[in-house]
Amino acid sequence: MSDQRIVAVRLACRDVEATARFYGAAFGCREAAGEKGMRVLLLGHQRLELVQATQDGEPAPPSNAVSFQHCAIVVPDMDKAMRYLRGVSGWTAILLDGAESLPEASGGATAFKFRDPDGHPLELIEFHPGKAPAPWRHRDPIPFLGIDHSAVTVSDTDRAVAFWRELGFAVQERHTNRGPEQARMDGLRIPEAVVEVTTLKPSGGGPPHLELLRYATPAPALVGAADGSPFATSLVLQNVPAGSRSDADPDGHRFRHRGA
Repeated sequence: MSDQRIVAVRLACRDVEATARFYGAAFGCREAAGEKGMRVLLLGHQRLELVQATQDGEPAPPSNAVSFQHCAIVVPDMDKAMRYLRGVSGWTAILLDGAESLPEASGGATAFKFRDPDGHPLELIEFHPGKAPAPWRHRDPIPFLGIDHSAVTVSDTDRAVAFWRELGFAVQERHTNRGPEQARMDGLRIPEAVVEVTTLKPSGGGPPHLELLRYATPAPALVGAADGSPFATSLVLQNVPAGSRSDADPDGHRFRHRGA
């Protein structure tokens, strides 16, 4: 399983063509070949697959809901990235007061969370100087480098870790983010949020990797995304271990199998 990877994030869209145009305008995504009925975009070296949603009307989940799943896009300069993003229409802010810098105890990164025109949550992340993971240590002049991870909210970290370990993922790091900065970043109107963050790497490496978010404050909202909804995001995995028959984790986060 040494070559197991997350090879794509699949987003269900109300209007595939409109969403593809947004990602091209907002992040400079490039088109790639894909299956019939699918638009494939490259953001850096990472792959997004856009497919048609078959249901509508479901409200966008808050950050502490187990139906929540976002993509984190690495930027080398948050101010430059925000200026670029503000020139594109169609997105809505989760973090209403601009980018938020987390305290050193929470990694020190600067982040901005928002939603694309379909309501899919996205995060821009600028790593603290000296703490950028190896794939992002280059300083390309482009404002958006690629997708670092997909983060999912879970109800029980240990249960989720056990599930993903069976699929070849390994725990790389566990830490807890807490404070008013986290609450503001997540659009939660409470004095402070407390969330345990667990980084899982596929056996073949990344990016992207997977992050588990387990909220202690506020408590997890145990409401999943319906099949066919715009929030039924899927991870596309290469080389899932033989014998794995599930297509979702214990909290309903979906994944798809793809061979080498």
